[in-house]
Amino acid sequence: MSTLTVTRPVTTPTRASWLTQTAEVTRRWTVDAIRQPWGLGVAIIQPVIWLVLFGNVFSSVATVPGFGAVDYMTFLVPGILMMTVLYSGAWAGTGFIDDIRSGVMDRMLTSPVSRSSLVAGQLVQQLLVCVVQGLCVLGIGALAGAQYSGGVGGMALAIGASLLLAAAFCSLSAAVALLARDQTALIGISTIIVLPATFISTALMPAALLPDWVQTAARYNPLTWATEIARTAMSPSVDWSVVATRGALLAALAALVAWWSVAAMRTYQRSL
Repeated sequence: MSTLTVTRPVTTPTRASWLTQTAEVTRRWTVDAIRQPWGLGVAIIQPVIWLVLFGNVFSSVATVPGFGAVDYMTFLVPGILMMTVLYSGAWAGTGFIDDIRSGVMDRMLTSPVSRSSLVAGQLVQQLLVCVVQGLCVLGIGALAGAQYSGGVGGMALAIGASLLLAAAFCSLSAAVALLARDQTALIGISTIIVLPATFISTALMPAALLPDWVQTAARYNPLTWATEIARTAMSPSVDWSVVATRGALLAALAALVAWWSVAAMRTYQRSL
């Protein structure tokens, strides 16, 4: 008499979805940020200093013919908002360099986690910080007398533009960090990029008051694109053509640089 042997199917652990992996990486970076609250504190204090400093130093600019804004603080807040996320994004890659130095990055790359999730998770955490920074800038600006005629919708558009700008520069910083793998190199390259971007833009001065060559260069500056979106969004009448064109440019730039940062992650892995 033969016996019937029942073989149970072998089950293999399923790989977590991309969103789950990204959420876990985001959680890890968020926990690290909470454990080092001084970093978030500095990120919030910095724009406050800028608002007070630039708001007082350049306040008389509003009396110059051709300035075109209600007052300088109303003009300044969108620029400070974008400068804040620009600088935060430029230093975002330092976290990857810390991981490389400590060996955490190499251990992560031996796990089944998607390489794009490693980049996206850190990016999401940085964008969350940028949201907090943006709300603080808008709140402090309102206390300082800035007028947001566009209401809540205008402020939401301004925050959205800041996130596109932040995504581009966070991804750029991550790519440079993964390729250079050196803190000094990252800081040097970031400084070379963000300082000219700040002053060759309309963040602090209207285009009409800038030299002709600066006006020309500012047209191609992502900081100017984001600032123009925020200014028109928070004005009494929104210029939707500005929102659409500048928003499309920022989205395309952010997508391109994000792709490069993932490619840089894979390049780093191949070098191990």
